[in-house]
Amino acid sequence: MATTSDIRNGLCMNLNGKLVTVIEFQHVKPGKGPAFVRTKLREIESGKVLDNTFSAGHKIETVRIEKRQYQYLYSEEAGYNFMHCETFEQVLIPNKLMDKSEYLKEGMICDITFHAEQELPLIVELPMHIEAEVTYTEPGVKGDTATNSMKPATIDTGAEVRVPLFIDMGERIKIDTRTGTYVERVK
Repeated sequence: MATTSDIRNGLCMNLNGKLVTVIEFQHVKPGKGPAFVRTKLREIESGKVLDNTFSAGHKIETVRIEKRQYQYLYSEEAGYNFMHCETFEQVLIPNKLMDKSEYLKEGMICDITFHAEQELPLIVELPMHIEAEVTYTEPGVKGDTATNSMKPATIDTGAEVRVPLFIDMGERIKIDTRTGTYVERVK
C-alpha cells in the first residue's frame, strides 16, 4: 500500500473498484487545517476525467501496468488480433477496447497497456500519425480556393477524413489518429 506522498503523474491505482491513472496532482498545505492532495484522474475503462481530493497520509492501492509494443495482424468478429514484436505471442483485443479502429492497417505497430498482475489488456494506443492513400474524393474545382475549404475523402483503411481541395485520388496523406484530421501531404 502506498500513501498520498507517492502520487505522481501516470501512476495507476485502484479507486472504488475502478482503475484510474493520475493526470495531474497538487499537494496543498493550507495555513489552517490539514494538508491534502488535489488530483485529476482518468478512468481507464471509460476515459472519464474525475477530480478527487485525498487527505494527507491517505492509503492508496497502486496497480502495476506495463506498456508493450504489438503488431496488428487482422480483425475477426470477436475482436482484433495483435502479435508481440519480440516474443511473437498473439493476443485478442475485444472490440470494446479498440478506439479509432478505422485507422488500423495490417502490420501497424501499436502500444498496448496491460495490467501486469492479471495480464489483462487495458488500453490500445495507435501511433500518433499514420500515412494513408486517398482512395476516393471528389475532384477539386479550379479557382475554388477559399481559405480552409475542406472536402470529404475516403482513405485505404475505409475511414473518411476531411482534406483540402487540392488533394486528389491516389495521393498519400498524413492523418492525426487522435483527432482524425488531415496533417499534410506525404511526398
